[in-house]
Amino acid sequence: MIHPTALVDPKARLADDVEVGAFTVIGPDVEIGAGSVIGSHVVLKGPTVLGERTRIFQFASVGEECQDKKYAGEPTRLVLGDDNVVREGVTLHRGTVQDRGETTIGSRNLFMAYVHVGHDCVIGSDCILANQVTLAGHVNVGDFAILGGLSAVHQFCYFGDYAMAGGGSIITKDTPAYMMINGNPAEARGLNLVGLKRRGFSREAINALTACYKLVYRQGLTVEQAVEQMRSRFDLDEVEHFAHTIERSTRGIVR
Repeated sequence: MIHPTALVDPKARLADDVEVGAFTVIGPDVEIGAGSVIGSHVVLKGPTVLGERTRIFQFASVGEECQDKKYAGEPTRLVLGDDNVVREGVTLHRGTVQDRGETTIGSRNLFMAYVHVGHDCVIGSDCILANQVTLAGHVNVGDFAILGGLSAVHQFCYFGDYAMAGGGSIITKDTPAYMMINGNPAEARGLNLVGLKRRGFSREAINALTACYKLVYRQGLTVEQAVEQMRSRFDLDEVEHFAHTIERSTRGIVR
């Protein structure tokens, strides 16, 4: 299961059925879960934990030390859940002690070719990061999020659950859940209605979220006034989550 040209450090911990391709290098303190397939010419450094059924394609660099100039060799980590797909040329970096000390990625995510995930990022599950998406350090991405190709996210930004960014978006503000954004700089374009329907959101929830979007972006209210009105008008978990992702913003939401 391990190609004879691969270099696997004795301190690495691989499940018995892990496949490792030609010329791949796996360093110490790397743990790889069962059913995983590591392609050729991959570099894995630790401390890094890869969950079960991870697929990593050629020339990816996973678990390398970060590019933060403050990093001084501390033993920070990268942790991935199960069923993630990491395509060609992807770079996933470990955390820094100035933040969480860990870059954390959930399960069932697709990282297309040449995606970069910077230090201390937190990514949920079931996300799609298309070709050449770049996340700076400390970025937080929710579940079921989609970032179009060539998009870039500024450090410390939040990108909410079920949100979608069009290709080439430059994201310098926080994106509430359920939103569709696009542009340079990225601006709100509406709700991610197609995504919500595909994920089985009820008509009641979608209608309520549409009304809440209008409160925030079309009525000339302050953010605080809009959030207050949406909570007074709707008693739905989806609306409460939308309000929460607006209130949690530290950089201001996309306009």
